Amino acid sequence: MKRLFAAAAMSALLAGGVAATETTLLNVSYDPTRELWRDINANFTRLYEKQTGIKVTIKQSHGGSSTQARAVIDGLDADVVTLASYLDDDAISKTGLMRADWIDRFPNRSLPYTSTVVFVVRKGNPKGITDWPDLVKPGVEVITPNPKTSGNGYLSFFAAWGSVIVRGGSRQDAIDFVTRLYKQVPVLDSGARGATTTFVQKRIGDVHLAWENEAHLEVREAKGDLEIVNPPISILAEPHVAVVDENVDRRKTREIAEAYLTYTYSDEAQEIFARHFYRPNNEAVLKKYLGTVFGDIQRFPITAIARDFPDAHKQFIGEGGVFDTIYKPKGQ
Repeated sequence: MKRLFAAAAMSALLAGGVAATETTLLNVSYDPTRELWRDINANFTRLYEKQTGIKVTIKQSHGGSSTQARAVIDGLDADVVTLASYLDDDAISKTGLMRADWIDRFPNRSLPYTSTVVFVVRKGNPKGITDWPDLVKPGVEVITPNPKTSGNGYLSFFAAWGSVIVRGGSRQDAIDFVTRLYKQVPVLDSGARGATTTFVQKRIGDVHLAWENEAHLEVREAKGDLEIVNPPISILAEPHVAVVDENVDRRKTREIAEAYLTYTYSDEAQEIFARHFYRPNNEAVLKKYLGTVFGDIQRFPITAIARDFPDAHKQFIGEGGVFDTIYKPKGQ
């Protein structure tokens, strides 16, 4: 870590000008990670300045993951992207903004942490929701964001689909289940934080299909009015990190951007991920939180329901896919 920081400092000095003492990075991320990256950034910038003498300011941009990817493609000047899924990074890579080998440039396939989708219910769990089949009981309203714009949304769709397939159900069984499920969704917000607002502040719905970290934040802020239910099975969420090559080379921020993402694998950063309810890549750190912060959930990979994420997108979320055939907006 220190050698990498030193190398970045030397590169900045050679570049000359203001980069020798001060620089700015933009981290474009998905909806519910605001608090996480604020904490990571404060620790990284303090350590980096102490070791290199370079003051780094890290700006954050948040929104629905697919919407954020589109913004980067359309010109949002991100140095790094920390989006919700491979699909969003792959879309950026296909434009040439990121090299094709982006996923292999950091450890664990550029995954400093993983996550999953869990349930948040009202106090006392009045609808008795413990597993995916409970979501389609008569009278249960489900809050989940739009899978076409939100990482939380499409991972929730994959989780619902997989809850049928991984347990031995047929494709038709899965189609029938998600059809019933989305008929019980009163509103599709564009992103995870919007869905949280709908469920918590507007008090719409009986259960919220939420990122694990967002679920913990909701419960903490609700002060006893909400509870987390860990379903027995859910999706393995893989929010990758990546450097946006074209932007960092033009802005001469590559070395610092790479040091920033490398820092996310440090013991300090891994503890920060865990404290913000993201499952750290470091097994020793993760073990400390299993059974207390993180529930025992069978997390299935995307390959349990499709060849890979692009195939899953094409089958389920892309134009003409399953979602388009089973969901009709209210009033249509």
